Amino acid sequence: MNKRRYRTTEVNEVNWVQLSEQAGEERVVFGVDVAKANFVGTLLTPDRRVLKTIQWHHPSQTPELLHGLLAHLGACALEVAMEPSGTYGDALRWQFARHEVAVYRVSPKRVHDSAEVFDGVPSLHDAKAAYQIGRLHLDGVSRPWDERDEQRRALGAEIGLLKLYQERFARSRNRLEALLSRHWPELLGLLELGSVTLMRLVAEYGSAAQVVAHAKQARELMRRHGRAGLRPEKLEAVLETAQQTLGVPCLEAERVVLQTLAQDMWDNDRAARRIEQALAARVEADETARRLAALVGKTSAAILLHTPGRPQDYPNAGSYLKSLGLNLKERSSGQFKGQLKISRRGPGIARQYLYFTALRMIYRDAVVQAWYQRKVRRDGGLKGKAIMAVMRKLAKALWHLAQGGDFDGAKLFNSKVLGLGA
Repeated sequence: MNKRRYRTTEVNEVNWVQLSEQAGEERVVFGVDVAKANFVGTLLTPDRRVLKTIQWHHPSQTPELLHGLLAHLGACALEVAMEPSGTYGDALRWQFARHEVAVYRVSPKRVHDSAEVFDGVPSLHDAKAAYQIGRLHLDGVSRPWDERDEQRRALGAEIGLLKLYQERFARSRNRLEALLSRHWPELLGLLELGSVTLMRLVAEYGSAAQVVAHAKQARELMRRHGRAGLRPEKLEAVLETAQQTLGVPCLEAERVVLQTLAQDMWDNDRAARRIEQALAARVEADETARRLAALVGKTSAAILLHTPGRPQDYPNAGSYLKSLGLNLKERSSGQFKGQLKISRRGPGIARQYLYFTALRMIYRDAVVQAWYQRKVRRDGGLKGKAIMAVMRKLAKALWHLAQGGDFDGAKLFNSKVLGLGA
C-alpha cells in the first residue's frame, strides 16, 4: 500500500503547471468527497495513479480550485465523480456542468462497502473517500449525473413544501393530543384529533371552561364546521364533557398554548391542501401523470414522477421496482436461510405514498382484498409482508400504465386462482 496515497495538499499550495505536466494529454478523473465546508478531491489517471489529493474550503476557495482545474487540465479531459450528498455538493456540481465538464454520480453505499477493498484497511476518511469515489468511477460503477429540468425542479420544490407542512401539522397534532389528554381528555374520544371541528373549536376557545362560557357560540361553530358529518348527539356530548371534564383546569397561558397549536394545525393543513391542488394541476397537464393518477391518485402520481422519475425511463418493470427500493434482498449462508426483505434503497416518500395506495386498494378492491387475505393466511398472519407484496405488484402495474397499458386488477392478481371468475 502506498502510504502517500491519501496525503492532502491545500488548494493554494498546488503547483498547477507541474500537475498539468504530470497529467499530460490523458483523461483525468477528479473524485470529490463532499462535506459542509471542507471538501477533498483526488485527481486520478486511467491507470489508477494518484496525481494529487487536494483539500479546500467551500465556497471561499472553490473559485481558485475551478480556475486551476479548468485552466491547466481542461474541461474536455476532466471527469468529475461525486456522491449525491444532499445539497452540499450542488453548487460545485453546477459550476462543473456550466463549464461542460462531465459529472458522474457514485452511490454512497458502494463507497461505504468498498472501504477495505482497495487498500485492505477498513477505515474511511475524507481523503480515502475521495480516492474511492474516483476509483469506483474508473471501474465503471458510476453513472452520468442527469440534471433535472425546470419542470421537475418546480415539482420537487412543491413536494418539499408539502412535506414541510405535513411535518409541522404532525408535530402540532402530537403536542395538542398530549395537552388535551391533560386538560380535556374526553374530547379526544368524541372528535378526531385532525378534524376541522376539533381544530376550529380549540383554536377559538382553547379550554373546556371557555367552551362552557360561550356554549351558544361553540355550538354554532361546531355545526358550521362539522356540517352533516357531526351528529347532533355528538355535538351535545362535546358540550356536556366540557362541563364535566376530569381534566386539569387550564391557566390562561396554557389555554393560549392549546389555541396556538390548534391554529398551527389548521394553517398547515390549509397550506398542504393548496400544495396538493397545485400538484393536481401539474398532473392534469401531463399525460403520463394522468395515467398513474388513475391508479394511485394525483398527489401520489406527482411524488412518484419526481422521486424515481418517469417509469418509461426504466427498461422494464423490474428496474422500476428496484428504483423504488421494493426489490427483494436475502442474507443466507450455509444452513442459515434468511428472510426476504425489500432493499429500501429508493426514495422513502415514494414508498410511503405507494403504501397508502395499497391500503386503499385492499379496502376497496374486491380482487386485491381477496389476494391480500389469501397471502396473509399463507404467510401465517403476517399482514405487513402481504401489504409489501401488494405494493410490489402496484409498482409493476405503474410501469405498464406509463407504457400505455390499462390497469386490470383481475390480471395482476389472477382472479382465477382466487375463485373470483374466469
